[in-house]
Amino acid sequence: MRRQDLETMDFEELWILHEELTKVLVEKIKTEKVQLERRLAQLSQRRGDIGGATGMAAPRKYPKVKPKYRNPAAPNETWSGRGKHPRWLAAALKAGHRIEEFKIEGAEDSLAGEKTGGKRS
Repeated sequence: MRRQDLETMDFEELWILHEELTKVLVEKIKTEKVQLERRLAQLSQRRGDIGGATGMAAPRKYPKVKPKYRNPAAPNETWSGRGKHPRWLAAALKAGHRIEEFKIEGAEDSLAGEKTGGKRS
């Protein structure tokens, strides 16, 4: 269909065309999805179903880590010392505080096990 033909159609005709196109697209998308799911199942069976249907390995489970730092303004906000600094700590450090000020009494040093040759899990 030419662009000129579309421009000469009135609103009702265009809307009917839109609905027909939508129905056709929905059916084509469903058909495509079924075909892709079949193909994925075939590939998964060939690989021996390693890592499930996606073919990816499951993420490694890390052990729970005890918190080492606490926000004095909101004691329920803690940080284990791993990953990115939480916002409250980043703001405090930017304001001139030192990280040692937020250390929880009795919390282990995160590298203590590695320094003494301790086992890592």
